[in-house]
Amino acid sequence: LLETTKAPAAIGPYAQAIKVNGMIYTSGSLPVIPETGEIIQGGISEQTHQSLSNIAEILKASGSSMDKVVKTTVFLKDMNDFVAMNTVYAQFFDKHQPARSAVEVAKLPKDVAVEIECIAVTE
Repeated sequence: LLETTKAPAAIGPYAQAIKVNGMIYTSGSLPVIPETGEIIQGGISEQTHQSLSNIAEILKASGSSMDKVVKTTVFLKDMNDFVAMNTVYAQFFDKHQPARSAVEVAKLPKDVAVEIECIAVTE
């Protein structure tokens, strides 16, 4: 089990991430500010940035990084937010572009607009 205080603590019986055979599997990252435990103010752009920043911190603490991500899954409350989410997402994955799925879901924890999870390698 992997954990860092630079990303929000798990709000249930799960880990921020787990490392297995040189791979890091993150739990879904909500747009929560680690220092306050509050959802970041703003819309989909701010929430996407916060979720990805949280993932970056989890990966760093796990011995990996955003340029070692092989797959992401983006859960959107509203698929109409895809273009705005994608604009921010591209800032985190400029040259390195992992495989990705993006789906609209009925509801997300804490009624956020986005949740993102990833799989990364450590070597």
